[in-house]
Amino acid sequence: MQIPVRKISPSLMCADLLNLKKDLDLFIDNGIECFHIDIMDGHYVHNFSLGFDFCRAISSYTDTAQDIHLMIDNPEDFVPLFARIKGSIITFHPEVLYHPLRTIELIKHHGARAGVALNPAQTIESLRPLLPHVDLLCVMTVVPGFVSQNIIPGGIEKLRETVDYVRSHGYELEIEVDGNVSWENLPKMRDAGAQVFVAGTSSIFERGGDLQKNIRRFRSILKSEK
Repeated sequence: MQIPVRKISPSLMCADLLNLKKDLDLFIDNGIECFHIDIMDGHYVHNFSLGFDFCRAISSYTDTAQDIHLMIDNPEDFVPLFARIKGSIITFHPEVLYHPLRTIELIKHHGARAGVALNPAQTIESLRPLLPHVDLLCVMTVVPGFVSQNIIPGGIEKLRETVDYVRSHGYELEIEVDGNVSWENLPKMRDAGAQVFVAGTSSIFERGGDLQKNIRRFRSILKSEK
């Protein structure tokens, strides 16, 4: 059986920002497909994180795609800014908008790919009108906003059901999983059908771990089959 393409998307808010260049070089040397960059505004979630200047700095150093996750209110106001990042995919939370289809159109108009996020409390059916129009669906297995959370009970099963729903309806999009993608959960998420894996403090960036070895371990698990 052919193994599907699976991508690692390291969450850069979990990286050592004082030594970021060293980490970036390791990711580039190991063929990491994209960088997950969480943008938080203190409103949609009670936390602040990275911003456009950070994305621009990364873009000036490498052409690796940026997986930009807007955990913010009024994301449509900031789409033209973040879409300047070459090769970006911009994911937003549609429940904060009256007209999310317009935001998807805006993202594409500005030359980026569009993604939507599915929160733990939402059903996949609630996003059905949006799915034919997006390139990525980000399935959240934790409540958005903070790193180092435990997976929501039933998160793996919801991921599996979401993959089945998307495939059975013939939607052509990638399915990303974001939240406690740990060494324990990673094989289960792989087997559930996820294609893009947001790697954070419970795997690649685990405290005291060796980043090079962790990248190789992560890649090895993704290439395996149950």
